[in-house]
Amino acid sequence: MTIFSHVTLGTNDYEKAAQFYDAVLAPLGIHRVPKPAGKPLKYAKGDEFTVLYIYLPFDGNPASWGNGTHVAFLAESRDAVDAFHAQAIAKGGIDEGKPGLRENYSANYYAAYVRDLDGNKLQAVCYTEQA
Repeated sequence: MTIFSHVTLGTNDYEKAAQFYDAVLAPLGIHRVPKPAGKPLKYAKGDEFTVLYIYLPFDGNPASWGNGTHVAFLAESRDAVDAFHAQAIAKGGIDEGKPGLRENYSANYYAAYVRDLDGNKLQAVCYTEQA
């Protein structure tokens, strides 16, 4: 059982965010859930309850990122981590750590880090041993 209901990240542009997240999350098996026009973006993996929302800030101020915070998405393979990173860079994201082993965390901790178009830090991580 997951410990999260949902994660929310801010954006300043739904259309640009949708193009970015549609491409970046697809290799991880996470897809946008259809919602009426003008509603926040919602992403989920299959029928799992834990979701990612992308919102315009309620207070009307520009969206910004939190220093020291990031959202880590679980990847089923190292290839999926690689594809996540490649898609993020291709869609205008910023590299914050190329795909690779992070043995300081564990022997099979394979991850990549990027920033989205609004500066939010994202990670894809795979814990399985390479076959």
